[in-house]
Amino acid sequence: MEEDGKRDNTDSPTNSQQTVSDDDEIDYTTKPEFYDPDLDDNDEKWIDKKRHGHDSDAVLSCPACFTTLCLECQRHEKYLTQYRAVFVVNCKIGNDKVLKQNTSRSRKRNRGKEGFDGDDAHSTNIETFKQVCCSVCSTEVGVIDQDEIYHFFNVLPSES
Repeated sequence: MEEDGKRDNTDSPTNSQQTVSDDDEIDYTTKPEFYDPDLDDNDEKWIDKKRHGHDSDAVLSCPACFTTLCLECQRHEKYLTQYRAVFVVNCKIGNDKVLKQNTSRSRKRNRGKEGFDGDDAHSTNIETFKQVCCSVCSTEVGVIDQDEIYHFFNVLPSES
């Protein structure tokens, strides 16, 4: 590759004549093959139809595979990274992992002892939660309570 002590740099991408780095060399008269100027409007109509006219605080996606999990949800007032929903897609309920939480007033006053507890089955103020996972990649994304309300805490929210 060397001639008379000079190095030939034509193999380098920076010196290649095939490198396109100037807008003047791109032909913008040809329409892109996969461009649809009406796509955003069509997507908005589709989502409005799915939501039946209801507003949503976010569209929730799986943090691992970006699969859509929920189109209509409500953001938690106190914990801003948590959401609740009734209608979901691409979610599966894990029956093998059941969490129980004591909701009695005495436990709520003792914040240090509050939490999930599987040993208080005899108490009448027990809330039961089941694990909710993404049906595509099985990442845990939240829980579902006994009233069939989904509580998402491990999701990616996007503007709706």
